[in-house]
Amino acid sequence: MTLLNSLLMFAQQTTTPAGQTPPAPAPAPVTPPSAEELEAARQRGAEAAAEAAGQQEVSMLELVQHLNAVEMGVMVILGLCAIYAVALLFEKIYVMRKASRQTKDFLSAFRKANSVEEAEAIVRKLPNSGIKSMFDAGMAEVRRTQDLGLYTMRDARDHTMQRVASAMQTRQNDHLDDLGSSMTFLASIGANAPFIGLFGTVWGIMVAFVGIAKTQTTSLAVVAPGIAGALLATAAGLAAAIPAVLIYNFAAKQISKQSSKLEDFAAEFIALVSRDMDRRAG
Repeated sequence: MTLLNSLLMFAQQTTTPAGQTPPAPAPAPVTPPSAEELEAARQRGAEAAAEAAGQQEVSMLELVQHLNAVEMGVMVILGLCAIYAVALLFEKIYVMRKASRQTKDFLSAFRKANSVEEAEAIVRKLPNSGIKSMFDAGMAEVRRTQDLGLYTMRDARDHTMQRVASAMQTRQNDHLDDLGSSMTFLASIGANAPFIGLFGTVWGIMVAFVGIAKTQTTSLAVVAPGIAGALLATAAGLAAAIPAVLIYNFAAKQISKQSSKLEDFAAEFIALVSRDMDRRAG
């Protein structure tokens, strides 16, 4: 009986009660992914997202090639304007530096003269320039006054000064007009180039929307190239306008400096003539 009781008790302990599940086995250890596996998975995800969205890389050259006739015409006009503006920059730098150097050398030599005759002898040896043309005009008027016998007359003094000043002012204006050549065109480029580019942009966006209506799709992949090409016209307009405005401001400042120096010279020459007239009048 003792052996039978022991067997029954062992069977009750090892038998699973009804309605209960056996205990789950211990989970196996999980190995974390490596950095290479994570990077590869990330790249596969980016490629899949790009393919799903229809994304594609578009270069600047491809945008230009897909421009319509109106946009291409706008781009050509703005490109020519930008090239002309940059060419004017080098031309203005050369002309302004040359005029400034000639004016400086002329004034340095002219201020050594103590009389009209000495000034004429000194200036005759100098190269032609805008400021020298002013001196020649004023000196020619002095010679005409001397030929008429009015140079030593005090009553004719004011009239002589006015005629000399007028003759020099005329040559000064001609010289400044030469320095300011193409300034109007530069101002026109700076003011109108952005609007020309904006016209190309508006036209390109209109064409893009017409394409959307025809294809019956609003996918960004279909619309983006046309809109990007249209915006390229606005960028071209700014690229043409900004250098033109900078060059215009540079040239205007240099012309203003040159004008001030020429006006100072005209005053110095008239003062020299006035002293010479007083000396001869006794």
